[in-house]
Amino acid sequence: MWRWRYVSDRQLDGFRRYKYSAVDTNPLSVYIMQPIWNKIIKIVPLWIAPNLLTFSGFVMVLVTYFLISFYDWDYTASGTSPGRVPTWVWLFSAFTTFCAYALDSIDGKHARRTQSSTPLGELFDHGLDSWATSIFVLSFFSLCSGDKSGVSVYTMYIYLSIVLFNFMCSHWEKYITGVLFLPWGYDISQVVLIAAYLLTGVFGVEVWQKPFLFGYYIIDALVIMLIGFSLLLSLPQTLYNIHRAHIKKTLKNDSLYEGLLPLVSPLLLFILLTVWVFFSPGNILVKQPRLFLWMVGVAFSNVVCKVIICQMSSTQPELFHWFLFPLALVVYTAISGLLGWTEEVVLAVFTTAITAAHVHYGVCVGKQLSEHLNIYIFSLKKRVQE
Repeated sequence: MWRWRYVSDRQLDGFRRYKYSAVDTNPLSVYIMQPIWNKIIKIVPLWIAPNLLTFSGFVMVLVTYFLISFYDWDYTASGTSPGRVPTWVWLFSAFTTFCAYALDSIDGKHARRTQSSTPLGELFDHGLDSWATSIFVLSFFSLCSGDKSGVSVYTMYIYLSIVLFNFMCSHWEKYITGVLFLPWGYDISQVVLIAAYLLTGVFGVEVWQKPFLFGYYIIDALVIMLIGFSLLLSLPQTLYNIHRAHIKKTLKNDSLYEGLLPLVSPLLLFILLTVWVFFSPGNILVKQPRLFLWMVGVAFSNVVCKVIICQMSSTQPELFHWFLFPLALVVYTAISGLLGWTEEVVLAVFTTAITAAHVHYGVCVGKQLSEHLNIYIFSLKKRVQE
Protein backbone atom coordinates (compact mmCIF):
# COMPACT_ATOMS: atom_id res chain seq x y z
CA MET A 1 0.00 0.00 0.00
CA TRP A 2 2.80 2.41 0.90
CA ARG A 3 5.19 1.30 -1.86
CA TRP A 4 3.55 3.15 -4.73
CA ARG A 5 6.14 4.87 -6.94
CA TYR A 6 4.84 8.37 -7.62
CA VAL A 7 8.29 9.75 -8.51
CA SER A 8 9.69 8.59 -11.86
CA ASP A 9 13.26 7.33 -12.33
CA ARG A 10 14.06 10.47 -14.30
CA GLN A 11 12.84 12.63 -11.44
CA LEU A 12 14.87 10.61 -8.94
CA ASP A 13 17.99 11.24 -11.01
CA GLY A 14 17.10 14.93 -11.07
CA PHE A 15 16.95 15.04 -7.27
CA ARG A 16 20.51 13.71 -7.16
CA ARG A 17 21.71 16.77 -9.11
CA TYR A 18 19.54 19.33 -7.34
CA LYS A 19 21.15 22.35 -5.62
CA TYR A 20 19.16 24.65 -3.33
CA SER A 21 19.15 28.35 -4.18
CA ALA A 22 17.09 30.95 -2.29
CA VAL A 23 17.03 34.69 -1.67
CA ASP A 24 15.45 36.39 1.36
CA THR A 25 15.07 40.19 1.10
CA ASN A 26 12.24 40.71 3.59
CA PRO A 27 13.39 43.29 6.20
CA LEU A 28 11.13 41.71 8.86
CA SER A 29 12.78 38.35 8.30
CA VAL A 30 16.37 39.54 7.84
CA TYR A 31 16.62 42.11 10.64
CA ILE A 32 14.11 40.93 13.26
CA MET A 33 13.11 37.28 12.96
CA GLN A 34 16.41 35.75 11.80
CA PRO A 35 18.33 36.94 14.89
CA ILE A 36 15.59 35.35 17.03
CA TRP A 37 15.80 32.06 15.15
CA ASN A 38 19.60 32.10 15.44
CA LYS A 39 19.24 32.14 19.22
CA ILE A 40 16.50 29.48 19.34
CA ILE A 41 18.44 27.07 17.10
CA LYS A 42 21.21 26.85 19.69
CA ILE A 43 18.97 25.00 22.14
CA VAL A 44 17.97 22.29 19.64
CA PRO A 45 19.91 19.04 20.35
CA LEU A 46 22.20 18.00 17.50
CA TRP A 47 20.76 14.47 17.40
CA ILE A 48 17.31 15.69 16.30
CA ALA A 49 16.61 15.33 12.58
CA PRO A 50 15.57 18.56 10.78
CA ASN A 51 12.51 16.86 9.29
CA LEU A 52 11.32 16.11 12.81
CA LEU A 53 11.27 19.85 13.49
CA THR A 54 9.38 20.43 10.24
CA PHE A 55 6.79 17.77 10.99
CA SER A 56 6.36 18.91 14.60
CA GLY A 57 5.55 22.40 13.36
CA PHE A 58 2.96 21.01 10.94
CA VAL A 59 1.37 18.94 13.72
CA MET A 60 0.98 22.13 15.77
CA VAL A 61 -0.77 23.77 12.82
CA LEU A 62 -3.18 20.82 12.67
CA VAL A 63 -3.76 20.85 16.43
CA THR A 64 -4.65 24.54 16.28
CA TYR A 65 -7.02 24.00 13.37
CA PHE A 66 -8.89 21.02 14.84
CA LEU A 67 -9.12 22.64 18.26
CA ILE A 68 -10.73 25.75 16.81
CA SER A 69 -12.92 23.60 14.56
CA PHE A 70 -14.24 21.75 17.61
CA TYR A 71 -15.69 24.98 18.98
CA ASP A 72 -16.51 26.63 15.66
CA TRP A 73 -17.26 24.08 12.95
CA ASP A 74 -19.57 26.33 10.93
CA TYR A 75 -17.67 29.62 11.26
CA THR A 76 -20.28 31.35 13.41
CA ALA A 77 -18.67 31.41 16.87
CA SER A 78 -17.08 34.84 16.53
CA GLY A 79 -20.43 36.31 15.55
CA THR A 80 -21.73 35.78 19.08
CA SER A 81 -20.79 37.87 22.08
CA PRO A 82 -18.75 37.03 24.11
CA GLY A 83 -18.17 34.16 21.69
CA ARG A 84 -18.39 30.37 21.99
CA VAL A 85 -14.65 29.76 21.72
CA PRO A 86 -12.99 29.87 25.18
CA THR A 87 -10.30 32.49 25.76
CA TRP A 88 -7.66 29.85 26.42
CA VAL A 89 -8.14 28.47 22.90
CA TRP A 90 -7.10 31.78 21.32
CA LEU A 91 -4.08 32.11 23.63
CA PHE A 92 -3.10 28.49 23.01
CA SER A 93 -3.46 29.09 19.25
CA ALA A 94 -1.09 32.07 19.49
CA PHE A 95 1.45 29.85 21.25
CA THR A 96 1.19 26.92 18.83
CA THR A 97 1.27 29.24 15.81
CA PHE A 98 4.48 30.85 17.07
CA CYS A 99 5.99 27.42 17.72
CA ALA A 100 5.03 26.24 14.23
CA TYR A 101 6.47 29.45 12.74
CA ALA A 102 9.71 29.00 14.70
CA LEU A 103 10.11 25.32 13.82
CA ASP A 104 9.47 26.01 10.14
CA SER A 105 12.09 28.77 10.24
CA ILE A 106 14.85 26.86 12.00
CA ASP A 107 14.58 23.47 10.30
CA GLY A 108 16.81 24.56 7.42
CA LYS A 109 19.29 26.16 9.80
CA HIS A 110 19.39 22.97 11.84
CA ALA A 111 19.97 20.92 8.67
CA ARG A 112 23.00 23.03 7.78
CA ARG A 113 24.16 22.93 11.40
CA THR A 114 24.07 19.12 11.43
CA GLN A 115 25.33 18.87 7.82
CA SER A 116 22.20 16.93 6.87
CA SER A 117 20.72 19.15 4.15
CA THR A 118 19.06 17.03 1.46
CA PRO A 119 16.57 17.53 -1.40
CA LEU A 120 14.16 15.38 0.63
CA GLY A 121 14.31 17.89 3.48
CA GLU A 122 13.43 20.76 1.19
CA LEU A 123 10.61 18.84 -0.47
CA PHE A 124 9.29 17.76 2.94
CA ASP A 125 9.37 21.37 4.14
CA HIS A 126 7.76 22.95 1.10
CA GLY A 127 5.27 20.12 0.69
CA LEU A 128 3.96 20.57 4.22
CA ASP A 129 4.02 24.35 3.74
CA SER A 130 1.75 23.99 0.72
CA TRP A 131 -0.83 22.32 2.96
CA ALA A 132 -0.24 24.44 6.06
CA THR A 133 -0.81 27.63 4.05
CA SER A 134 -4.51 26.87 3.67
CA ILE A 135 -4.86 25.59 7.24
CA PHE A 136 -3.46 28.84 8.67
CA VAL A 137 -6.07 30.77 6.72
CA LEU A 138 -8.94 28.47 7.68
CA SER A 139 -8.07 28.84 11.35
CA PHE A 140 -7.90 32.62 11.04
CA PHE A 141 -11.41 32.78 9.57
CA SER A 142 -12.85 31.71 12.93
CA LEU A 143 -11.69 35.04 14.36
CA CYS A 144 -13.65 37.28 12.06
CA SER A 145 -16.65 35.46 10.58
CA GLY A 146 -20.33 35.08 11.36
CA ASP A 147 -21.23 38.72 11.96
CA LYS A 148 -22.19 41.73 9.87
CA SER A 149 -18.71 43.11 10.51
CA GLY A 150 -17.10 39.78 9.59
CA VAL A 151 -16.46 38.00 6.33
CA SER A 152 -18.94 35.84 4.45
CA VAL A 153 -18.11 32.30 3.35
CA TYR A 154 -17.86 33.52 -0.25
CA THR A 155 -15.35 36.15 0.80
CA MET A 156 -13.43 33.44 2.67
CA TYR A 157 -13.18 31.43 -0.52
CA ILE A 158 -11.82 34.41 -2.44
CA TYR A 159 -9.30 35.26 0.30
CA LEU A 160 -8.13 31.66 0.47
CA SER A 161 -7.71 31.57 -3.31
CA ILE A 162 -5.58 34.74 -3.22
CA VAL A 163 -3.30 33.32 -0.51
CA LEU A 164 -2.89 30.02 -2.35
CA PHE A 165 -2.21 31.90 -5.59
CA ASN A 166 0.62 33.78 -3.87
CA PHE A 167 2.14 30.53 -2.65
CA MET A 168 1.90 29.06 -6.13
CA CYS A 169 3.60 32.13 -7.62
CA SER A 170 6.69 31.59 -5.46
CA HIS A 171 7.20 28.05 -6.70
CA TRP A 172 6.22 28.87 -10.27
CA GLU A 173 8.89 31.57 -10.14
CA LYS A 174 11.43 29.02 -8.90
CA TYR A 175 10.39 26.56 -11.61
CA ILE A 176 11.29 29.18 -14.22
CA THR A 177 14.32 30.86 -12.63
CA GLY A 178 15.77 28.07 -10.47
CA VAL A 179 15.85 30.45 -7.48
CA LEU A 180 13.33 30.61 -4.63
CA PHE A 181 12.70 34.24 -3.78
CA LEU A 182 11.20 33.87 -0.31
CA PRO A 183 7.87 35.74 -0.25
CA TRP A 184 7.58 38.73 2.07
CA GLY A 185 4.02 37.81 2.92
CA TYR A 186 4.95 34.68 4.90
CA ASP A 187 6.69 36.34 7.85
CA ILE A 188 4.22 39.21 7.90
CA SER A 189 1.22 36.85 7.86
CA GLN A 190 2.62 34.76 10.71
CA VAL A 191 3.25 37.80 12.91
CA VAL A 192 -0.22 39.18 12.11
CA LEU A 193 -1.87 35.81 12.84
CA ILE A 194 -0.13 35.46 16.22
CA ALA A 195 -1.05 39.05 17.10
CA ALA A 196 -4.67 38.42 16.06
CA TYR A 197 -4.95 35.37 18.33
CA LEU A 198 -3.44 37.31 21.24
CA LEU A 199 -5.71 40.28 20.58
CA THR A 200 -8.78 38.04 20.59
CA GLY A 201 -7.61 36.18 23.67
CA VAL A 202 -7.18 39.43 25.62
CA PHE A 203 -10.13 41.48 24.36
CA GLY A 204 -12.50 38.80 23.04
CA VAL A 205 -14.10 38.43 19.61
CA GLU A 206 -15.81 41.80 20.18
CA VAL A 207 -12.63 43.48 18.98
CA TRP A 208 -13.50 42.31 15.45
CA GLN A 209 -17.06 43.63 15.69
CA LYS A 210 -16.29 47.28 16.50
CA PRO A 211 -15.14 49.97 14.06
CA PHE A 212 -11.39 50.44 14.36
CA LEU A 213 -10.59 53.63 12.42
CA PHE A 214 -12.78 55.97 10.37
CA GLY A 215 -15.65 53.49 10.57
CA TYR A 216 -13.55 50.60 9.22
CA TYR A 217 -13.14 47.31 11.05
CA ILE A 218 -9.82 45.58 11.71
CA ILE A 219 -10.71 42.89 9.21
CA ASP A 220 -11.09 45.58 6.54
CA ALA A 221 -7.51 46.69 7.13
CA LEU A 222 -6.28 43.10 6.93
CA VAL A 223 -8.17 42.54 3.68
CA ILE A 224 -6.71 45.68 2.14
CA MET A 225 -3.24 44.54 3.24
CA LEU A 226 -3.79 41.06 1.78
CA ILE A 227 -4.96 42.33 -1.60
CA GLY A 228 -2.30 45.03 -1.59
CA PHE A 229 0.51 42.56 -0.94
CA SER A 230 -0.84 40.24 -3.62
CA LEU A 231 -1.46 42.71 -6.42
CA LEU A 232 1.13 45.37 -5.63
CA LEU A 233 4.00 43.34 -4.20
CA SER A 234 3.89 39.56 -4.61
CA LEU A 235 2.80 39.21 -8.24
CA PRO A 236 4.82 42.21 -9.54
CA GLN A 237 7.88 40.94 -7.66
CA THR A 238 7.48 37.51 -9.23
CA LEU A 239 7.14 38.93 -12.74
CA TYR A 240 10.10 41.26 -12.16
CA ASN A 241 12.36 38.42 -11.01
CA ILE A 242 11.38 36.34 -14.05
CA HIS A 243 11.99 39.32 -16.37
CA ARG A 244 15.39 39.99 -14.77
CA ALA A 245 16.39 36.35 -15.21
CA HIS A 246 15.25 36.57 -18.84
CA ILE A 247 17.42 39.64 -19.44
CA LYS A 248 20.41 37.93 -17.84
CA LYS A 249 19.66 34.76 -19.84
CA THR A 250 19.62 32.67 -16.65
CA LEU A 251 16.11 31.25 -17.03
CA LYS A 252 15.88 27.58 -16.17
CA ASN A 253 12.85 27.21 -18.48
CA ASP A 254 12.85 29.81 -21.26
CA SER A 255 10.12 28.17 -23.35
CA LEU A 256 6.78 29.94 -23.05
CA TYR A 257 4.92 26.63 -23.11
CA GLU A 258 7.08 25.05 -20.41
CA GLY A 259 6.98 28.24 -18.39
CA LEU A 260 3.17 28.38 -18.30
CA LEU A 261 2.63 24.62 -17.96
CA PRO A 262 2.71 24.59 -14.11
CA LEU A 263 -0.14 27.11 -14.03
CA VAL A 264 -2.61 25.05 -16.09
CA SER A 265 -3.78 22.60 -13.41
CA PRO A 266 -4.03 25.21 -10.60
CA LEU A 267 -6.03 27.48 -12.91
CA LEU A 268 -8.41 24.69 -13.96
CA LEU A 269 -8.74 23.65 -10.32
CA PHE A 270 -9.75 27.19 -9.35
CA ILE A 271 -12.24 27.40 -12.25
CA LEU A 272 -13.94 24.10 -11.35
CA LEU A 273 -14.15 24.97 -7.66
CA THR A 274 -15.48 28.45 -8.41
CA VAL A 275 -18.16 27.02 -10.69
CA TRP A 276 -19.23 24.67 -7.90
CA VAL A 277 -19.28 27.48 -5.34
CA PHE A 278 -21.42 29.90 -7.32
CA PHE A 279 -23.68 27.47 -9.19
CA SER A 280 -24.39 24.90 -6.51
CA PRO A 281 -28.19 24.44 -6.24
CA GLY A 282 -27.83 23.61 -2.56
CA ASN A 283 -25.40 26.45 -1.70
CA ILE A 284 -22.76 23.93 -0.72
CA LEU A 285 -20.26 26.51 0.53
CA VAL A 286 -22.86 28.06 2.85
CA LYS A 287 -23.94 24.71 4.27
CA GLN A 288 -20.48 23.14 4.62
CA PRO A 289 -17.90 25.95 4.57
CA ARG A 290 -15.23 24.24 6.64
CA LEU A 291 -15.44 20.96 4.73
CA PHE A 292 -15.40 22.67 1.34
CA LEU A 293 -12.51 25.02 2.14
CA TRP A 294 -10.50 22.14 3.61
CA MET A 295 -11.00 20.26 0.34
CA VAL A 296 -9.79 23.32 -1.60
CA GLY A 297 -6.60 23.44 0.46
CA VAL A 298 -5.86 19.72 0.11
CA ALA A 299 -6.44 19.69 -3.66
CA PHE A 300 -4.26 22.76 -4.10
CA SER A 301 -1.48 21.27 -1.97
CA ASN A 302 -1.31 18.10 -4.04
CA VAL A 303 -1.23 20.03 -7.31
CA VAL A 304 1.57 22.27 -6.04
CA CYS A 305 3.56 19.37 -4.59
CA LYS A 306 3.81 17.86 -8.06
CA VAL A 307 5.03 21.21 -9.43
CA ILE A 308 7.65 21.39 -6.66
CA ILE A 309 8.89 17.89 -7.52
CA CYS A 310 9.18 18.81 -11.19
CA GLN A 311 10.95 22.06 -10.32
CA MET A 312 13.47 20.28 -8.06
CA SER A 313 14.09 17.43 -10.47
CA SER A 314 14.21 19.63 -13.62
CA THR A 315 11.38 17.73 -15.28
CA GLN A 316 8.19 18.84 -17.02
CA PRO A 317 4.91 18.75 -15.05
CA GLU A 318 1.87 16.99 -16.39
CA LEU A 319 -0.67 19.13 -18.22
CA PHE A 320 -3.72 17.92 -16.27
CA HIS A 321 -3.54 16.79 -12.67
CA TRP A 322 -5.59 13.63 -12.10
CA PHE A 323 -7.64 15.33 -9.33
CA LEU A 324 -9.27 17.45 -12.04
CA PHE A 325 -11.15 14.55 -13.62
CA PRO A 326 -13.12 13.27 -10.60
CA LEU A 327 -13.58 16.88 -9.48
CA ALA A 328 -15.05 17.81 -12.87
CA LEU A 329 -17.47 14.87 -12.61
CA VAL A 330 -18.54 15.88 -9.10
CA VAL A 331 -18.99 19.53 -10.10
CA TYR A 332 -21.06 18.59 -13.16
CA THR A 333 -23.39 16.29 -11.24
CA ALA A 334 -23.72 18.89 -8.47
CA ILE A 335 -24.56 21.96 -10.57
CA SER A 336 -26.82 19.97 -12.89
CA GLY A 337 -28.94 18.96 -9.92
CA LEU A 338 -28.25 15.24 -10.32
CA LEU A 339 -26.89 14.97 -6.78
CA GLY A 340 -29.86 16.67 -5.19
CA TRP A 341 -29.88 16.33 -1.40
CA THR A 342 -26.81 14.06 -1.54
CA GLU A 343 -24.51 16.94 -2.54
CA GLU A 344 -23.24 17.39 1.01
CA VAL A 345 -22.67 13.65 1.35
CA VAL A 346 -20.73 13.56 -1.91
CA LEU A 347 -18.64 16.52 -0.75
CA ALA A 348 -17.80 14.68 2.47
CA VAL A 349 -16.87 11.49 0.60
CA PHE A 350 -14.84 13.38 -2.02
CA THR A 351 -13.01 15.41 0.64
CA THR A 352 -12.18 12.28 2.61
CA ALA A 353 -10.96 10.54 -0.55
CA ILE A 354 -8.63 13.29 -1.74
CA THR A 355 -7.31 13.85 1.80
CA ALA A 356 -6.46 10.16 2.04
CA ALA A 357 -4.96 10.26 -1.46
CA HIS A 358 -2.85 13.28 -0.53
CA VAL A 359 -1.55 11.63 2.65
CA HIS A 360 -0.80 8.46 0.68
CA TYR A 361 1.05 10.52 -1.92
CA GLY A 362 3.14 12.28 0.71
CA VAL A 363 4.08 9.12 2.59
CA CYS A 364 4.98 7.20 -0.57
CA VAL A 365 7.05 10.04 -2.04
CA GLY A 366 8.89 10.43 1.27
CA LYS A 367 9.67 6.70 1.47
CA GLN A 368 10.72 6.58 -2.18
CA LEU A 369 13.12 9.50 -1.87
CA SER A 370 14.54 8.36 1.47
CA GLU A 371 15.42 5.00 -0.05
CA HIS A 372 16.86 6.59 -3.18
CA LEU A 373 19.03 9.04 -1.21
CA ASN A 374 19.95 6.38 1.37
CA ILE A 375 18.66 8.38 4.34
CA TYR A 376 15.90 8.20 6.94
CA ILE A 377 13.19 10.85 7.07
CA PHE A 378 13.17 11.33 10.84
CA SER A 379 16.67 10.23 11.77
CA LEU A 380 20.19 11.45 11.03
CA LYS A 381 21.40 7.86 10.62
CA LYS A 382 22.25 6.55 7.19
CA ARG A 383 20.32 3.62 5.79
CA VAL A 384 22.10 0.28 5.62
CA GLN A 385 22.07 -0.59 1.95
CA GLU A 386 20.74 -4.00 1.16
